[in-house]
This record gives sequence, C-alpha cells and structure tokens, in this order.
Amino acid sequence: MQFYKYQANGNDFIMLDGIGSNIETDNYVALFETICHRRFGIGADGVIVIKKNEHSDFEMIYYNADGKIGSMCGNGGQAATHFAKHLNLFEGNKTQFVAADGCHQASLNPDETISLNMQNIDTIEPQLNGFFLNTGSPHHVQFVENLADYDVFEQGKIIRNGILYKEKGTNVNFIETINPNLTHIRTYERGVENETYSCGTGTVAAAAVQSFVLNQKNPQTIKNQIHHFKTKGGKLSVSLTNIGNQSFENIILTGKAQKVFEGII
Repeated sequence: MQFYKYQANGNDFIMLDGIGSNIETDNYVALFETICHRRFGIGADGVIVIKKNEHSDFEMIYYNADGKIGSMCGNGGQAATHFAKHLNLFEGNKTQFVAADGCHQASLNPDETISLNMQNIDTIEPQLNGFFLNTGSPHHVQFVENLADYDVFEQGKIIRNGILYKEKGTNVNFIETINPNLTHIRTYERGVENETYSCGTGTVAAAAVQSFVLNQKNPQTIKNQIHHFKTKGGKLSVSLTNIGNQSFENIILTGKAQKVFEGII
C-alpha cells in the first residue's frame, strides 16, 4: 500500500489514494489503528482516504487513530486539499469536496496557507465551566489560566468521558486569551484519546465561543471577526460572521499543510 504522510499545523495524517487504488476501507479498521500507532506503525493522528465523488472534486473519508470512522477534521480538510492537488483532482487554486458533515470549499493561497470553508454554527450550549457546540465534530470549549502548565491530558480525559457527554464523548479544548489578537489553545481529541498538536474544528469552536462571549458583554461587537490562535503545532486563524446570538456563518479556517514523506507499507 502506497501512503503519504502529511501534517497540518502539527496534526499529522496518513493519506491514502482511494481513487488510484482499490482500498476497501470497511475492512481496514485494525490496519488503520496499527499504522497510526507511533511505536508499531507509521504514526499519525488519523488516516484520510481520498475517494471519487460524482458531485464534487473528491470525497475525504477520515478515520481516527483508533481505526474507527471519524467526524469532520478541519486540519485534515486542509491536508486533503493539498493531497488532492498533488493527485491532480482539481485545476487552479480552488476546490470543492465532500466530508462527513457535507460539502466544503477550499482554496490554496499565495502564502502557501489553505483556507477551508466550514459549516455554519447554529447554537452554543453553556455547560459547567464551559460551552458545547458542533463544528462538524463535537467540542467542549473551556477558558483556563496558565494554559502552558495545564494538565490537558488528565482534565481533557475527565471531561471527554464525563457525565455531560456520556458514551459518545466529545473533543475538549482549553483556551487562554493572551491579548485581543492572540489566543492559545490546546486540545484533547476523542478517537486519538490524547492531546494533539492542533485541532481545526476545535479552533473554529473556540473562535465561535470567543465571539459569543464578546457579544454577551457588548451587543455592539462587530459582526465580522477574525481570531488568531497559537497551537502546539503552529498558527491558525478563523474568520466568521455573527448572524445571531449563537449563530455564525461564512466560517473560514486558514492554516498550512504539507507533505512530510511518502512510502510503502
């Protein structure tokens, strides 16, 4: 099996060409879990298989590091866009593809970043010490102090498996506002069951929560906002438009993705 290793803001993926080769993904749960293992396999936060789609340039199928089918992955969408360009699945610098949560548009920018349109957000639910929302994947967002020293693994695991989210669980994001133009974020990811270097859908969730909190304090807050984040893996930005107290549209996640290496397993 030919594979390509990609990283997007430190979120790393094993990319598989499901168009040029016959990959029966339903039979590969154990294989995907093994090759994602950082001791016994290639090592990755997840596997992305690119497939044909008659309504778009391609389809992105995402599997978590446990080998099970996953929900939308924002950084994975950026990596998939870069990989699809490598496979010549679209011309120019713009593409449209299908993922677990529906259709997405993406563009390759002159500064080598990739901008990815995300699904609208309809509601934000205040929870104990945090907020819950769905950005293509479920996310709990919580403000903390001294994030650099925070025990993300232990606290994230408690929330992910706690009574609030029960069997399905959730991704957990801890954020610290450094200044009006920068927020630090760390994420415990469901399916990986550990802290990852970055999470695109989690960063989108954090941006929406920040806007929601600002709008609660000041109803005159500007509707079009850009939020800048620093993750363990680098920088991400999120632009979005507030169309209601808890609703957002025109959500764009921007960051970098690159091929690290390729090989055969």
